[in-house]
Amino acid sequence: MSAIIDKPFTLAGRTYESRLLVGTGKYKDLEETRLAIEASGAEIVTVAVRRTNIGQNPGEPNLLDVISPDKYTILPNTAGCYDATEAVRTCRLARELLDGHKLVKLEVLADQKTLFPNVIETLKAAEVLVKEGFDVMVYTSDDPIIARELAAMGCIAVMPLAGLIGTGLGICNPYNLRIILEEATVPVLVDAGVGTASDATIAMELGCEAVLMNSAIAHAQDPILMGAAMKHAIIAGRMAYLAGRMPKKLYASASSPLDGLIK
Repeated sequence: MSAIIDKPFTLAGRTYESRLLVGTGKYKDLEETRLAIEASGAEIVTVAVRRTNIGQNPGEPNLLDVISPDKYTILPNTAGCYDATEAVRTCRLARELLDGHKLVKLEVLADQKTLFPNVIETLKAAEVLVKEGFDVMVYTSDDPIIARELAAMGCIAVMPLAGLIGTGLGICNPYNLRIILEEATVPVLVDAGVGTASDATIAMELGCEAVLMNSAIAHAQDPILMGAAMKHAIIAGRMAYLAGRMPKKLYASASSPLDGLIK
């Protein structure tokens, strides 16, 4: 049995077994949402407050009826916000709807074509939210300097993109992620770009604390099966990271010992 003991995955003082965070958009209905999330084993579920009813629209189907806050940590996010003012307002609304809930995912986008983060507006919003007592997990570019600034500002986790939101392109720049991870003082989670299980595994093998995804599961031909696949991919990637991979070599090396060969 391995003597390596993994450190717990902790956010805002709470420890989680699963290192997979999932979104709730793009499914065909609430029942598929429920089943896919259950299959994923995720304990943290992110919700776009501007696009999903969590109580602000009485009389409409409420996501919280199938994704209960008693079972999951609800992570409200500011998807669809394009400036700091909108993002801060959305977080305040989420806090009201969720009875003082402080954990939020900050996401301020630059434009609809790329959905790339607007770093300037993100920094503005993060500063306000941290001062107001929010526990801010922040979607950002894969720029190590910006990641460092957000952590220094008081964000509890930085979430650099692996690829553009919804593209499924995988880890486009592992080298920047490695620099961010090397300098990290808070948890680093890959957010956006994951397309399949191998992408999630690579993110974990790099040393990320966790991975957040939505489209990779919701847009799969079988979202429920993909949710289960992602659960195992995250576990395998974390175990491989802890185990430490073999060195890469240019030439072959016999896998069996040479001593004792019959001559």
